[in-house]
Amino acid sequence: MATPDAPVRPVALVTGASRGLGYLIARELADRGHDLLLCARDAEGLQPARADLEARGARVVTVAADVGRPEAARELVGTAEREFGRLDVLVANAGIIQVGPQADLREEDYEQAMDVMFWGLARPALEALPLLARTGGRILAVTSIGGKLPAPHLLPYGAAKHAAVGFAEGLRLEAGRQGVSVTVGVPGLMRTGSSRNALVTGEAQAERSWFTVGASLPLVSMDAERAAARLVRATLRGTPEIILTPLANIGSRVHALAPSTTLRLLTAVERLLPGPTGTGGPPRPAYTAPLPGWLRRLTGLDKAAAERWHEHTDLAPDPGPGVGPDRTGTPRR
Repeated sequence: MATPDAPVRPVALVTGASRGLGYLIARELADRGHDLLLCARDAEGLQPARADLEARGARVVTVAADVGRPEAARELVGTAEREFGRLDVLVANAGIIQVGPQADLREEDYEQAMDVMFWGLARPALEALPLLARTGGRILAVTSIGGKLPAPHLLPYGAAKHAAVGFAEGLRLEAGRQGVSVTVGVPGLMRTGSSRNALVTGEAQAERSWFTVGASLPLVSMDAERAAARLVRATLRGTPEIILTPLANIGSRVHALAPSTTLRLLTAVERLLPGPTGTGGPPRPAYTAPLPGWLRRLTGLDKAAAERWHEHTDLAPDPGPGVGPDRTGTPRR
């Protein structure tokens, strides 16, 4: 809690804040004078982000939690009230990226995607509404262009993001009655370095390769720092929706006007991707499937982003022994 003589600083709660876009959004809010409550699944992975943000002058509290669980979301919002006495911004950013053909995915993959990206948005938002109403607060729901139109080999991700978009749009309609603004953030591909912590199934190296190339090309993907700045600016202004990257803007509009055309086109794109292997088993972190040297050189921007935005200090857990680091928790964006 702030001392009586200290100026009151706004407070932001950011989920999925240990690395990538979540970390950069938290940094942008810190630079705009916010104190921070950071949440992610892994306590150890939060510490590098915390150190960086405290160095920028923010008071930072960290909580390791699965915000898709009701009791965890409730406790997280309770922590904001106990530690700061207020909440001005909620950024629901927890995410997981699963890459692979439908035939190689399991029911658990869909359940995990919904737990993280739908319930991980809905439960913190609903719990935080009364506290946000006291300050006329803001909610940023970080969704994805995958919630506006389908993408091949991202079926659990797309299904959960479609649910997240629907929830966030509907919540905006009703939260305004309480004085709370909801912004639906719809990023396209960004250079966050998160491709190395994606979960891949099927032909792991091939799946990682195409996904990493897309996330690294300047004309296809967006600089993550610029994306974070635009998302925060739109949220604080109360903008209803912001779609990032020109391709995402064009794709969402074309799909809305001519869905049959986009579905046929994306079906053709899927035929160019690796086919299923039929091996089953849990997906593995992409970093356990090394890229060939020529591709590492081609995707240097993604590699540099991973090093800068803590993708190496908060690794996705590896379900298999002897393949890579084994850490508990679910990966975030």
